[in-house]
Amino acid sequence: MADSNSKRRRKAKPAQNLSPEKYARLRAEAKAPYRGLRQFVYVAFGASGLIGAFVFFTQLLAGREVGAAFPNFALQVGVVALMVWLYRLEQKGKVKDEG
Repeated sequence: MADSNSKRRRKAKPAQNLSPEKYARLRAEAKAPYRGLRQFVYVAFGASGLIGAFVFFTQLLAGREVGAAFPNFALQVGVVALMVWLYRLEQKGKVKDEG
């Protein structure tokens, strides 16, 4: 059992039929699975929040239903801020994994 653990700790070598670029990409995906999917979700939700914030901001400017529009606007701005923060956190993790 100790032999199998020591073999796992050794630096893995790429298979003979894999290019070094493909092997590096596969190792990066194994370290952080679904990173691309998470980044896509952050961008999509951030864009959705930005569109919603624009709609509620125009309602506020027009003076229509200010009591209902302001909390919704604040929520949309919060969603955008959260998605920006999560995306930046993901980017820092990417840099740390690569470095």
